[in-house]
Amino acid sequence: MRPLEGIKIIDLTSFLAAPTVPRILGDWGADVIKIEPPAGDPGRTQASVFNMPYSDEENPAFDIANANKRFLCLNLKNEKAKSVAYELLATADVIVTNYRTNALKRLGFSYEELSLRFPQIIFAQILGYGENGPEKDTAGFDATAYVCRGGILGSTNERGETPINSVNGFGDFQASMCLAAGICAALVSRQKTGKGDKVTVSLHHTALFMMSIAVTSSQYGNVYPKSRKEVANPFNNTYKTKDDRWMVICIPEYDRYFNKFMTLLEREDLHDNPDYCRIGDVNLHGKNSEIIEIISQQVAKKTLAEITALLKANDFAHEKGYTPDEILLDEQAWANDCLRWVEYPTGNKRIMTTPPVNIKSMGEARIIPSRKLGYHSQDILLEYGYSQADIDLLREEGAVVIS
Repeated sequence: MRPLEGIKIIDLTSFLAAPTVPRILGDWGADVIKIEPPAGDPGRTQASVFNMPYSDEENPAFDIANANKRFLCLNLKNEKAKSVAYELLATADVIVTNYRTNALKRLGFSYEELSLRFPQIIFAQILGYGENGPEKDTAGFDATAYVCRGGILGSTNERGETPINSVNGFGDFQASMCLAAGICAALVSRQKTGKGDKVTVSLHHTALFMMSIAVTSSQYGNVYPKSRKEVANPFNNTYKTKDDRWMVICIPEYDRYFNKFMTLLEREDLHDNPDYCRIGDVNLHGKNSEIIEIISQQVAKKTLAEITALLKANDFAHEKGYTPDEILLDEQAWANDCLRWVEYPTGNKRIMTTPPVNIKSMGEARIIPSRKLGYHSQDILLEYGYSQADIDLLREEGAVVIS
């Protein structure tokens, strides 16, 4: 049994962060009805900037955020369509949205309005910058509210080098998991109180939490961005191999393993060297760049395969810097169901990632591909007691789109 079976979610979302929340909750058993405007979720065509197809038959970028849903198309500017939506909300447990607060007020779907009409409802919202402050009404996207305002852009590059272009959706999906967790907590609370609640997650706040170490330590003089040539622990650093592959070596206990690591690097002459063998002295006397250069020279003499074999044999944590195409072939990812083949009506099979939460009693995650705009409109309206004549009239008046 999936843990959220019996829970109904109304999805009033677009793009990536917010729609991914009900995608995950749908995997966990919830019945998710996505309400889209006649123009559709703009996320349906976002694959064009991700170098992927975006047809009704094969739209993997849209599926990342919109698998496991039913699709209803309503023009919420039409009063009859709005009445349909209210009927759905009367039977729902959760509404998830990323519409901006002022837009929700204009539509009649603000938290204040819905909590009065439906006291049982859990109102869950992804925001750019939070509910308060000078930016509360500002449009926020992953690249701006998360990557830039959250400190990622100014912290994760090599000092003195150009900033990175972050992977699309990197912050979006972190915010998604945060809101999914908040919704589940609110559902547990409602079991005790019988009352709904409001749960919000902002891209900005999510980034600040993920940056907790950097933000907190900056008060003590810990400066970002850093240079790999000056890191506090040279045994926790990036290094480049003979065949031009970057990797990370991670040996937190510097003093304990200094001699052993020097032996692995064929620098036994440095055993117990007073300049380098104790991390406290290395930092006190500014010897970091010297030992990093020594390690860099020795790593650069070996191929990635050679150095990783040595590190593995000595039980030292390390990894090469995987590229996304290498991840598709990663045995470890496949062994743990991190990746899944999805078959499309086109006949193509494509690989998608699964949510990172495993629930033993539930079994495997599920990925039910999305459908075209309004695909389930008629079925949902019939389910809510509308006659075929009613549905035809709604369609003629432009209140509903049926594909």
